[in-house]
Amino acid sequence: MDRDQVLQKVASAIAEVMDLDVDAIDEDTTFKSIEADSLDRIEIITDLEDQLEIVVDDDDLDEIETVGDAVDAIMRML
Repeated sequence: MDRDQVLQKVASAIAEVMDLDVDAIDEDTTFKSIEADSLDRIEIITDLEDQLEIVVDDDDLDEIETVGDAVDAIMRML
């Protein structure tokens, strides 16, 4: 899976949980800017873990501030 495919999955998961237009989400989008609280972030990451059959380490989760950060973390796990 390439970076663009991972970005699309991350953006889709965020759009679904946060009820946003997927086209409004890019790598520079911050979780703060979309008002995603810690429970929203966990729901998004859990959805991605299930879809991609990965496990995001709690340390990685704490460092994820932007969509690009999430994509980077997932790419390291694939």
